[in-house]
Amino acid sequence: MQYPFPRRQALALLLAAALAPAAMAQGKYPEKPLTFIVPFAAGSATDQLARALGQSITEQTRQPVVVENKAGASGMPAAQSAARSAADGYTVLITTNTTHAANEHLYKKMPYDPVKDFAPVTGLGKGGQVMVVNAASPYKSVADVLNAAKKNPGKLTFGSGSSSSRMAGEMLKQLAGVDILHVPYKSNPLGITDLLGGQIDLMITDTSTGVPQVKAGKLRALGYSTQKRSAQLPDVPTLDEAGVKGYDMGYWFAAYVPANTPAPVVARLNELLHTAVKSAAAKTFFDTAGSEPWTTTPDELARFQAAETQKWGKVIKAAGIEAE
Repeated sequence: MQYPFPRRQALALLLAAALAPAAMAQGKYPEKPLTFIVPFAAGSATDQLARALGQSITEQTRQPVVVENKAGASGMPAAQSAARSAADGYTVLITTNTTHAANEHLYKKMPYDPVKDFAPVTGLGKGGQVMVVNAASPYKSVADVLNAAKKNPGKLTFGSGSSSSRMAGEMLKQLAGVDILHVPYKSNPLGITDLLGGQIDLMITDTSTGVPQVKAGKLRALGYSTQKRSAQLPDVPTLDEAGVKGYDMGYWFAAYVPANTPAPVVARLNELLHTAVKSAAAKTFFDTAGSEPWTTTPDELARFQAAETQKWGKVIKAAGIEAE
């Protein structure tokens, strides 16, 4: 190959050309509007968080953030859409443990691979669930529920309207060694309606659904699902404290981009989201939803996701739940 200038200068120019895309991606990204794909309906906790984060990113970059809700089928259409998007950092999946830890154990065939099709960006937040009974229920504690379940196997019922709620109930059964009948619902609010009506005995539900009913005096909170008590319910013991040793079943939010997104873009998005999680809008969300901010490096999120996937798999297998 003939160079129109000295070889050393040519090599320097070639190296600069090779590094230019990454440098430009990191230095100028984002240069156009971003899209946040959310696997759940408008108004859901994930949607509310995505909008709060998007508001902060717009303030930081002057670029609009469009939130696109693709609800249904346990988040699979949303995850598939995000995975097939251009790997340029302009399409971000704001999701939960449903799409990236539970689904692969609940479905035989999925239109996406939660590991191979995505590049982790950062964790965003974590939350727990609250074990509730009707305020008129004779059960005043977790021990009361477990004693009744042991005396009458299969007679007590627990409702759930999400994978997190279902797995929380199944983990309770496994760790406490009790038989409680599961009653499925399309959403947690529908289960709460039946709990208020006396059709089921208990639920372990997300705080945004359960806590308002507790504070209104319609439900009684017996235990909290993570190892740390809820700031919204400081007097309610964790299930571990209440005697179900080792109990820890929360939910989490995280951000992912399509696989092969340039590392500098991932790094910049990680930086933007870390700032966004600390914003006033995000704080309002976390305080209202009863969850808390949680940020990671991409590698930390990958390791956390792997551990969560394994944990969910064990609970699902032990519960005898067959993949659909």
